[in-house]
Amino acid sequence: SHVARAVLTQAAPFIKPGTCLACATKGIETDTLDLMHEVAAEVLPGVTFVALSGPSFAQEVYQRQPTAVVAASDDPAAATAVQELFASPEFRVYTGEDVVGVELAGSLKNVMAIAAGMLEGLGLGHNPRAALITRGLAEITRLGEALGADPLTFAGLAGMGDLILTCTGGLSRNRQLGVGLAQGTTLDDWRTTHRTVAEGVNTALAAARLAERHGVEMPITNQVKAILFDDVTPAEAIRVLMDRTLKSERWG
Repeated sequence: SHVARAVLTQAAPFIKPGTCLACATKGIETDTLDLMHEVAAEVLPGVTFVALSGPSFAQEVYQRQPTAVVAASDDPAAATAVQELFASPEFRVYTGEDVVGVELAGSLKNVMAIAAGMLEGLGLGHNPRAALITRGLAEITRLGEALGADPLTFAGLAGMGDLILTCTGGLSRNRQLGVGLAQGTTLDDWRTTHRTVAEGVNTALAAARLAERHGVEMPITNQVKAILFDDVTPAEAIRVLMDRTLKSERWG
């Protein structure tokens, strides 16, 4: 997502108003805090935007393993067009209208995946991971509602589906980063030795800023950011989270 604006700017002379843009990029611009549909609206005014997202490791899609995703757009006809274009016997596409929810879920699950990797790197078991996924979804949903998203979106493919995949799947770059960080690898070391991008690093920073802007409590996101940028250790972050004031599950 960090190069999306530059790429769209280069492509702008060749894209006419009314063109349908299907976007599979998951992330939040760090400086503007824009989601991808907002970037597209600024750079390509008049383009119809469709967010294509869900639990879909690229390698498994390439291997034609059964996969399901959602195409979300403010324009139902555009969502249906993308659905019909991409659907195949191995790739099932659902339609939706909640662009903000689908994009936000696809972005923030990467932050939770880093946290899930840290749990694994510390040698922790299934209980912590289940708690992380569940409470991670709760804070993602809180931010989504503050931004006008439909909370039901976060129980679907782009939300819970992608969150489970990325927090448990061995192909997740963000999860791999979390494992490394918990085992002593620094973020600089990771960037030097890995050619692929762990999108959750920038997203953690952007999401924490978004949460602060909208007055939304996101304790897991804030602790991941603290580990990445403020020299907090994963063990310290877990202690901070577990020592928080006791609350109702619905609100805290």
